[in-house]
Amino acid sequence: MLNTIKKFFEQNMLITTVSSSASSDRQEHSLRIATAALLVEMMNQDDKVLETEKQAVRKALKDNFSLSDDETTELCHLAEDELRDATDYYQFTKLIAESFSQPQKIQIIELLWQVAYADNHLDSYEEHMVRRIADLIYVPHQDFIRTKLKAKSLSSSLK
Repeated sequence: MLNTIKKFFEQNMLITTVSSSASSDRQEHSLRIATAALLVEMMNQDDKVLETEKQAVRKALKDNFSLSDDETTELCHLAEDELRDATDYYQFTKLIAESFSQPQKIQIIELLWQVAYADNHLDSYEEHMVRRIADLIYVPHQDFIRTKLKAKSLSSSLK
């Protein structure tokens, strides 16, 4: 189902014992991949993919992970191609829940809210997806709400 992304995860999740820096770099790279897949899935939740949502995904990836335009495009295309046939996002959330720190998990939830509010409208499917992912990666409800309000405030200020 998500074989290409799964393979990419497996190749990039190998923990090297050479140095803690290399291990940290691999973990950060894996966070980028998992985040891209979830953000692309969020973009597709309301069956209306608007340019503002595409821009929000690209901006979130580029700004938060210091990616080049080419890296951002490649990551988005990979995620889009594989998610066409996906039935759920459990493998991403399982990896995130097991591998990432609480601040990184909260960051993912915040980015999901930013994409959800990119079109200045929160669809019920979008809210459900963020709620479900927050539960699956063990983000407390208070952080779920705090990041929602922050994203909504940012969205309102951009109008």
